[in-house]
Amino acid sequence: MQEILNILQTMGEALRIPASFVIIEFIGTFAFAISGIRLASAKKFDWFGAYIVGMVTAIGGGTIRDVMLGLPPFWMTNSIYIICCALALFYVIAFGKRIIRQNSTWFIFDAIGLALFNIIGIEKTLNMDYPFWMAIIMGSITGAAGGVIRDVFINEEPLIFRKDIYAIACVIGGIVYVICHKLGLSAEINALLSGITVVAIRILTVKYHWQLPVLKGEDEA
Repeated sequence: MQEILNILQTMGEALRIPASFVIIEFIGTFAFAISGIRLASAKKFDWFGAYIVGMVTAIGGGTIRDVMLGLPPFWMTNSIYIICCALALFYVIAFGKRIIRQNSTWFIFDAIGLALFNIIGIEKTLNMDYPFWMAIIMGSITGAAGGVIRDVFINEEPLIFRKDIYAIACVIGGIVYVICHKLGLSAEINALLSGITVVAIRILTVKYHWQLPVLKGEDEA
């Protein structure tokens, strides 16, 4: 048990996040990879194509974040993320029929991944002593950018650019995280409340069809 804790501590130091957040990172990677693979399967991609879509969904946002923060992309120094995406592929293959038949499967894993990656992006940015507003931006990029790349790969209009409340959920979750941080709560409590906020907003958005106003074109003005 102590060896596992030491490994998490070492990985946390390398990723510039608390050791407890390493587990969040892995769960988020697995969840986002499944969401990408699930959509790839609906497009009739082969196993390799589905794996690539799942991987870019899982690591795309974090890669952009690290490049913007002047860091080497996190997955290039640890193969566990590539393995985690492969496990997600095997999971979909093993339970493919059940997963594909359930229309809510993609939404569930996407909402979980969005919330968890938003948390990771915020905490990592704060640990580098960037201001709070930058942490909120980096959290949103970490959570939402992978989905943009995924949608481009499967030839769909990116969800973030549609009327659904998606990246805004990350922003609100980030504000909750920052407020909790200012109140002196622990990082774990901050993460819990922020994550619940993001998932709740996504669920309510779908249930009640919340949408942002659409910018009208010249012909519609």
